Amino acid sequence: MTTFIGDILCKIEAKGRFLFPSVLKKQLENNQDRFVLKKDIYEKCLVLYTFDEWQKQIGFIRSKLNPYNKEHSGFLREFYRDTAEITMDATGRLLIPKRLLDLADIQKEVYLLGLDNKIEIWAKEVYESITHNEQNFADLAQKLLGDTTDEQL
Repeated sequence: MTTFIGDILCKIEAKGRFLFPSVLKKQLENNQDRFVLKKDIYEKCLVLYTFDEWQKQIGFIRSKLNPYNKEHSGFLREFYRDTAEITMDATGRLLIPKRLLDLADIQKEVYLLGLDNKIEIWAKEVYESITHNEQNFADLAQKLLGDTTDEQL
């Protein structure tokens, strides 16, 4: 299983391509070059999955939904909206389709944020505008992780 860590600032070429950073490339398993890129459900960013991880995500969704249920079918339609399969070229670049660039307000620079099994792609200006409050994060960590009865780390 690939685990991505780090946040890296990258330049976007005029055609919408960026060089996949070597630090993230080293974290890829089995020299993967196929990815799925989609608009995030909650934030104004894009999410990049390796093709193997995408298959796991789809397996999880399939286990939860019935495509013959109207509500489930509507969810699937929205989930697959604004999704694209992309492949790394021979020089290590990935092309973000124009419609996805527009959805995330991406212009000239992006932050790639490694989040375990996926990479979030943020427009530089949007990412830098997100306020960071250390106390709020500490409180959230306490709420989500602090009162566990499981084996400690």
